[in-house]
Amino acid sequence: MITRTLVTLALLLSIITVAQATTPQREHLTPQEIDLVKEAQALDKRIDVFIKCVERRLMVINNSAAANAKQLKKDSERWGELPTGSRAELVGDIARIFDEAITNIDDVSARDERNPLIGKSLRKLAASVNTIMGQLKPLSADAKSDAEVASFEMLNEDAKSVLEAVAKLPPEVEKKAKAKN
Repeated sequence: MITRTLVTLALLLSIITVAQATTPQREHLTPQEIDLVKEAQALDKRIDVFIKCVERRLMVINNSAAANAKQLKKDSERWGELPTGSRAELVGDIARIFDEAITNIDDVSARDERNPLIGKSLRKLAASVNTIMGQLKPLSADAKSDAEVASFEMLNEDAKSVLEAVAKLPPEVEKKAKAKN
C-alpha cells in the first residue's frame, strides 16, 4: 500500500513537472517593444531600448504611472500601453530583459571583441542595473510567493553578471583626452 502511494505520488510529481516545463512562458516584451528592439540595430541603441523597457515595468511596479502621465502620453504611440502583470511577473520580465541585453552584448563580443559599442553598452546597462536594483531591493524583502522569490533571484543573478562584466572593462578614457591626441 505504501509503495503504491509512493509510486502514485512520484508519477503525479513527474506529470506536474512536465506540465510546468511545457507551459508557455510569458513574453517579457510587448509587441511594440519587440519591434523597437528589432529596429535598433546598433548595440548601444538596442541596450537603450531594453533599459526603457525595464523602466516601464518599474513604473508599473512602483505604481508611478500617474506621476509620469505626460511622458506616458508622449511615449504611448511608439511604445504602446504599459505592460501588465503581477509584481512577480513584472520582476521576472525585468530579469529576462536584462538577460536578453546580456545575450546581445555577448553576441556582439563573440563576433567582434574590439567593438567600441560593447564597453559603452555594458556601462549603460550597469548604470541601469544599479538604479533598478536600488529601487527593487526593498521590494525583494516583501516577496511572498515562490514565483516572486524566484523572479528576484533571477534578477539578482543577472545584475551580478552585468556588474562583474563591467568591472572587467578597462577604465573609460575621457573623450577630452582623445580629442587632444
